[in-house]
Amino acid sequence: MAAPGQTADWQDMTDDEILNLRVKDLGLRIKGSPVEPLIDKLYEELAAHGISFHPACYLADEWLTPEGEPIIGIPFCLAHPRLKRLERRMMYEVEGETEESCMKLLRHECGHALNYAWRLHSRTRWRQLFGPFSVAYSQQYDYQPYSRKFVIHLGEHYAQAHPDEDFAETFAVWLGPNNNWRQKYHNWPAIKKLQYVDSAMKKHGHEPPVVPSPGNPPWSASRMTSTLQSYYNRKRKDLGSDFRGYYDDSLRSLFTDAPRTRSPEKAAALLRRHRRPIIDNVARWTGHRKYDLHQLIDRFIARCDALRLYAEDEADNAIGAAALLAAIATGTHRPAARTRV
Repeated sequence: MAAPGQTADWQDMTDDEILNLRVKDLGLRIKGSPVEPLIDKLYEELAAHGISFHPACYLADEWLTPEGEPIIGIPFCLAHPRLKRLERRMMYEVEGETEESCMKLLRHECGHALNYAWRLHSRTRWRQLFGPFSVAYSQQYDYQPYSRKFVIHLGEHYAQAHPDEDFAETFAVWLGPNNNWRQKYHNWPAIKKLQYVDSAMKKHGHEPPVVPSPGNPPWSASRMTSTLQSYYNRKRKDLGSDFRGYYDDSLRSLFTDAPRTRSPEKAAALLRRHRRPIIDNVARWTGHRKYDLHQLIDRFIARCDALRLYAEDEADNAIGAAALLAAIATGTHRPAARTRV
């Protein structure tokens, strides 16, 4: 929802016009926006578990909880349907777009906020269960796909990314209604972490936070002076290969969106048919995990569908797909140039 006195009628502008506006001039706020009732729902869940401290939420440039500060940042695009549409055009997805996905992310970030509010990460038992809080974050992390030492919540085995993420994911599973965590995880080693969260929340739930909320939270949308275009350029660059459209130019070079035959096969269909031999061979010669290669092939398939790409030479395209996958697995891939002959 836009506040009075800000840039007028931007909701009716074209995408290109909105992209030239500064984020702060959109006048966004939580009150009256689609995220307000979801925040209220989070607070109701906390109250139902006897937790009286409800972390403040604000609109930020992405989902975040600033390290050490008990406050939750929510992407500003979720505050207005028009910005959700723009986000989807620019990033191909909207993180937290549905009520279900937004609540999962709110519970996760709330886990961080409560961890910081009571400095649980400084306690011996916390470190014994989750690991050292001070360990450095990494852009890439190795994970065990079938490990039962970690809960499953956001996907991508995110609990294995860092001890802080492990706690936040565990808290989110504990907080979520109808999760039946005692039954679902009763024979998993992760049950000890869930039991710790349960005990810690019962102990500290009625206590005030020992860390106060910041007066001027970082990365607030209300202070962002960059235009939306600059914001998205930076966001795509920062995401690197994690950006959903990162391989688009390479896939366009490998396949075509203007087939010359009457009944061309969809590129996604070709990748599905040749998935197993491609992955087997790439794994054999690169030593890369098949699980990760399957994930990459899934990304290729999704983008080929979205871009409406077709295969024209089955053998050549299958070999090309294997070569592209191998280049990514060995770290030698560079996105193809945008210009095509």
